[in-house]
Amino acid sequence: MLVSVVVPCRNEEKYIESCVNSLFENGFDITQMEVIVVDGMSSDTTLTKLQDLQKIYNNLVICQNIKKVTPHALNIGIQEARGELIMIASAHSSFELGYIQVLYEAILKLPDALGVGGIMNTAVKNKTATSIAIQTILSSKFGVGNAMFRVGTNNVIKVDTVPFGLYKADLLKQSGGYDERLIRNHDIELSKRLLRKGGSIYLIPDAKCTYFARESFKEMASNNFRNGKWNILTVWITKNFSSLSIRHFIPMVFVLSILLPLIISIFYLPVVFISVLSWVSYFFALVYVASKMDKKDTSFSHLLLGFLILHFAYGLGSLTGILFIPKFAFK
Repeated sequence: MLVSVVVPCRNEEKYIESCVNSLFENGFDITQMEVIVVDGMSSDTTLTKLQDLQKIYNNLVICQNIKKVTPHALNIGIQEARGELIMIASAHSSFELGYIQVLYEAILKLPDALGVGGIMNTAVKNKTATSIAIQTILSSKFGVGNAMFRVGTNNVIKVDTVPFGLYKADLLKQSGGYDERLIRNHDIELSKRLLRKGGSIYLIPDAKCTYFARESFKEMASNNFRNGKWNILTVWITKNFSSLSIRHFIPMVFVLSILLPLIISIFYLPVVFISVLSWVSYFFALVYVASKMDKKDTSFSHLLLGFLILHFAYGLGSLTGILFIPKFAFK
């Protein structure tokens, strides 16, 4: 059974070679797979590197994505795919030996499986106190909630989404693919849409991959601000709150619990104590969690700052998303 791996990318010159090599050297029979990289008009050396890789791997396919947005790239790859199974990958990732084979065997063995995916270990290319703090934070429940593919599990479990999953090709194509209106959250929205039709998505702990995170607090803040913003817009565009999960809205509720009482306190001062209580509770929880973490190659202060940036950037992004609703309502 042929497996097609779809990789959307744009300006990924630092990561694309290790990604493609990790797929073709994954241990899966390369005569039974193809890798389709959909490039979003990269302005760096990504395309040149891909063309060099194509000289080594004759089943590497390169497509163009003139719209330069990820869901459009994924849909191009899905339509181009010849395989009965389609795996979604990321140029920012590297896949451990056996990742494809483990998922291949799992999806054939589990009768109700719509898709299967593995554990995503967060890593960084350059190790600094800041990047190690980011890596640690993005692997903790206090940082990312109950996203099991990030925090890990020892058992095969049913989940609401997986990061780089293997799916039945006819199912993806019949579903209409990814919603191209969603610059972000298109992956979990598709997972939720598939689940509503019946079946399950499984997390397979024996399949592991590595995702390379942003390495500065500024990059992390920018990325999570956009993630938060698109949570609100995803619900508005799809008109379905279940397109996402509760964990996606907790940072917004937390930020509101601080900001809203402050605003109301202008007219009724005692309300400010709600804001103080929310902040103090969060801060003590933050200090406790950070104190328990491994601080090798980083520091307590880096962890504190990292959590603050992650949660506030995400929450403020969600609040900002509300301001963008009129723009989409007009469209």
